[in-house]
Amino acid sequence: MKYLALIIFISFSSLSFSQDSISVLMIGNSYTYYNNQNSILSDLSASLGNHVTTQRKTNGGYTFALHASDPVTFQDINSNNWDYVILQAQSQEPSFPWGQVNTQTLPYAMSIADSIHSNYPCSQTMFFMTWGRENGDPQWDSINTFNKMNLRLRNAYLRFADSSGGSVSPVGVAWKYVRDNHPSIDLYTNDGSHPSLEGSYLAACTHYASLFQSSPIGASYTAGIDPSIAAILQNAASITVLDSINTWKLKHHDSLAQVYFYDSITTSPETVQFFQSTEYIDSVVWDFGDGSTSNSNNPTHVYAQPGTYTVTLNGYGPCGGNVFQGTVVINSNVELVNLENNIKFKTIAEGQYEIHIPKKDILRISNSIGKIIQGEYLETQDGSTTIYIKEKGLIFLSFYNQNKVQTIRFWNGQ
Repeated sequence: MKYLALIIFISFSSLSFSQDSISVLMIGNSYTYYNNQNSILSDLSASLGNHVTTQRKTNGGYTFALHASDPVTFQDINSNNWDYVILQAQSQEPSFPWGQVNTQTLPYAMSIADSIHSNYPCSQTMFFMTWGRENGDPQWDSINTFNKMNLRLRNAYLRFADSSGGSVSPVGVAWKYVRDNHPSIDLYTNDGSHPSLEGSYLAACTHYASLFQSSPIGASYTAGIDPSIAAILQNAASITVLDSINTWKLKHHDSLAQVYFYDSITTSPETVQFFQSTEYIDSVVWDFGDGSTSNSNNPTHVYAQPGTYTVTLNGYGPCGGNVFQGTVVINSNVELVNLENNIKFKTIAEGQYEIHIPKKDILRISNSIGKIIQGEYLETQDGSTTIYIKEKGLIFLSFYNQNKVQTIRFWNGQ
C-alpha cells in the first residue's frame, strides 16, 4: 500500500547540555585592569546564580601586537581550557583609519584568536568593545568627539569578530546609552579615558549579559555603587546586549555543539531520506520515532505504517551535545491544523488539498527541482482554498509573509 507522505517541522526543540560554571580569561590593558573588572564580573555573576572563574592578563598600554609578541600571553591562554577569552585592544588603535587598523591591529587580533582556538577548540573568543574618550581623540578629525570615536570602535570590533569567528561584548554601545540617557552618571575617571567604578561595573554587566545572554537586572552585587545607579547600569547592559544578540554574534557558552536535519521523500512516499548538518559534532544517533534508530550521518528510512512520527537527532562532540526534533507524517489523509501563522493543511483526495492561509501570505507551489507548478485554486465561503495539483511526485508548498517562509513537503500521487 502506498501512503501519502507529508514532512514538515511542525515544532522543534534544540536542547543543549549546560554547564554549571564557566571560565574566562581576560586579555587587555588598564581598561580591563581598573577597579578589578574581572572580580566585579565574578561577584556579579555569583549574585545572579552563576559561577564565573576569571583570570586576567593586563599590561598597561598593551596593543594586540604587543600581546601577540608576549610569551606570557600565550602561556596564560594555554594554561586552561577556557570557555571564553575576552580580548581588549589598546583604547585608541581600533579607532584609527581602517587601512592602519587592517595592517597594525587586525592581523594580531586574528593571531591571538587562532591561538585560543588551537589550545582548545571549544573556547570562544569575545572582543571587549571599549568606549570613546570623553571628548574624543583630538589627533584625528574623524574621531575628535565621543560619538565619532565610539562609532569607529564599534565598527572595528565587529570587524575583528567577523574576521576571527568571534563575538563582541558591546560595552561601548552600553556606554553611549548611559551617556545619552543618564548624563549625570560619570563613567570616566578624571583623565576622561579610563573607567570609573561605575564604568567598570557597566562593563562587567555587559560582559555578563554577553556571556550568558541573560539580563543582569536584579543583581544584588553592586560593587559599592549606589543601588539605584547600579540598577540603571544593569538595565543599560541588558538593553544593549539582549536586544541585538545577532548583531554581536553571541553564542551561549554551552551552545557551540549544533545539530539540524532536513529531509526529502525518495523512491516511494513512505521512504524518507534524512540529511544532517552539524557543528562541533563527532557522532550522531537518529531516532525515527517508530522504534528504529541509526548511527549513519544521512540515513534513509522506510516507514511501515501510516502515522505521525517525531524524529530526533542527537549529536555528540568535544563541546557537548545537542538535540534537534522534527515531525514526519505518513498518511493517506493528512490534516495539520497547528502550523505557524494559522496555516491549516488537509488532504481531500489525491491531487486535491484544502488550505487555510492568511490573506497577507503568498503561496508558491514547486516540484523537487524547484520548478514553479501552476495549480487550480477554488476559494470557499469559509475562507479556505482548495488547490488541485496535477503533477505527480514530490511537491513543495511554500507560504511567504514579510517575516519568514514555511514549507510543506508531500508526495502527490502513487
